[in-house]
Amino acid sequence: MLDDLEYDDSDSPAIGLVPAGVSWEDVLDHIKIGHSPLLVQLADGAEYTGVYWTGTEAVQVAELGSDLEEAIDEFRAVLTERGEV
Repeated sequence: MLDDLEYDDSDSPAIGLVPAGVSWEDVLDHIKIGHSPLLVQLADGAEYTGVYWTGTEAVQVAELGSDLEEAIDEFRAVLTERGEV
């Protein structure tokens, strides 16, 4: 599990904010246990990727942009469209 994650809980669902530099393996381990959606800043810091748990697998939502607030809004919209809220 990832410790001390910040969460954006200004709307539903709350989204965990994973800082740059965390390995993808650690992200997947966390999501398998915690099941809450995560927004991951890629290692180069250029873009954000969302990841959520469907109940059987982790699904990645790529290319959410480089602005944190826009990435959060876009990821929430995707989760809502897919019925994951």
